[in-house]
Amino acid sequence: MIVTMSTSVSSAGAVPVGVAVDGTPVDSTGPVDAAIGGCRPGLLAATVAVFGQQLARARVARVPVLFVAAFQSVGILLLLRGVVDTSNALSKQQVVAGATVLVVAFVCLNLLAQRLGGLRHDGSLDYYAALDVPGAAVVLGAAGSYAAFTVPGSIVTAFGGAALYDLPMSRLWVLVLVLPLAAASLAGLGALLGLLAPKPELATIAGQLGMSAVIFLNLIPAHRMPEAIRWLRAITPSTYAADALAASFDSRVDWGSIWVDLLVCVAVSVVALGLAGALFRRQVAR
Repeated sequence: MIVTMSTSVSSAGAVPVGVAVDGTPVDSTGPVDAAIGGCRPGLLAATVAVFGQQLARARVARVPVLFVAAFQSVGILLLLRGVVDTSNALSKQQVVAGATVLVVAFVCLNLLAQRLGGLRHDGSLDYYAALDVPGAAVVLGAAGSYAAFTVPGSIVTAFGGAALYDLPMSRLWVLVLVLPLAAASLAGLGALLGLLAPKPELATIAGQLGMSAVIFLNLIPAHRMPEAIRWLRAITPSTYAADALAASFDSRVDWGSIWVDLLVCVAVSVVALGLAGALFRRQVAR
């Protein structure tokens, strides 16, 4: 249907009105999808659009983020090389796996919490609310853009740590599963922290505390922790990603245990990102 544009003036002011070729007036102030048959972008398309927009905004800071995230974990590996009992295979595996997941935590948990906390504080979330896209797409797109920055640093840390601690590298293809799931679960928690914090400063503190917990709980094997702290480790999703990666270094890999750990990450990702998407819509609806 060919539509020409004109303006109808009423007591309310100038209202844009489209006129079809058959003379039927069409109000063009409504949503575009009303004129094209209800074409609201789906979750996947909206997520990809937000991902690209956020990635473009964050590209300027790519080099510093990559450097800091990777340098921090590599520094921990070098520091613990002289402390960890290298004759204990479990300790070596856990240190390398924990340091690798720490790269993801630094960006997806810490920085994403700060980012969303800042967007909420200055009212920038209203921009995404005006796009008429699912709240989950905004959270997923933002989380994905931050997770993309963790890939190079995580790979360098995993392979460098395996070489430094004399661990086999033949099964490091598990990173293809571990990294996205660790990023999704931690990004969901980071989004929740950023959206729940009443002030951006509190979002920053929460992100830093969360990353500190990841450092402590991921790097130390569960059997060497006090009984009182093991329950905290059991409810921290990053530990399951680290345990799955650590198990891949074993001479006899328990694939059943690895899949269980990865499924826990999937469950946490779905719940955390779903809650963050609902919380986002609640925040912008106020």
